Amino acid sequence: MCCGLGCCALLCCFPRCMCNIILSILTTLGLAVFIFWLIFRPINPLKYHVDNASLTQFNVTGNDMLHYELAVDLSLRNPNTKIGVCYDQIEARAFYDGQRFDSVMLTPFYQDYKNTTILHPVFKGQRLLPNVQGAYDKDVSDGKFNIEVKLYIKMRFKAGDVETIRVNPGYKCELEVPLGSATGFTPQKCTFGY
Repeated sequence: MCCGLGCCALLCCFPRCMCNIILSILTTLGLAVFIFWLIFRPINPLKYHVDNASLTQFNVTGNDMLHYELAVDLSLRNPNTKIGVCYDQIEARAFYDGQRFDSVMLTPFYQDYKNTTILHPVFKGQRLLPNVQGAYDKDVSDGKFNIEVKLYIKMRFKAGDVETIRVNPGYKCELEVPLGSATGFTPQKCTFGY
């Protein structure tokens, strides 16, 4: 209990004042975080699909050299109504039997809300891939090649003039691609993370 004016009153009120200041700061900070979350949370997750893929060349020679030409039509959908996406960097990597055989850097772009963007990465060349002959022979007999395309992305979300910090998600697209002019590619949804 305070004994009046002077030192005792100051000592009695100081803890209460500090408690009120700390509580005010925490309340303001909590409210700011909540408003930030309401603005930037993607209400609907981004959707990535491979709509089409074609292999005009895919063969392994006796010295474990893979010769390939793979074209992919990749659709990136932003279903949100108030949030745009700044794709600062997109790298598409192609894998066969767990081994990367090529990578392509795609052009950075801004994707507005309620928008679908189609990207066309093409993987072409040759790469030494040891120990894939068994998987290759099986895929030749099946008539389709099991290929993974992984996306390494650096992006920011944007609502009006406000942007989030950069995030780096990854997506994996598992494909079964027939060789040559054969039809039968089934569009595939890409999954988040790997």
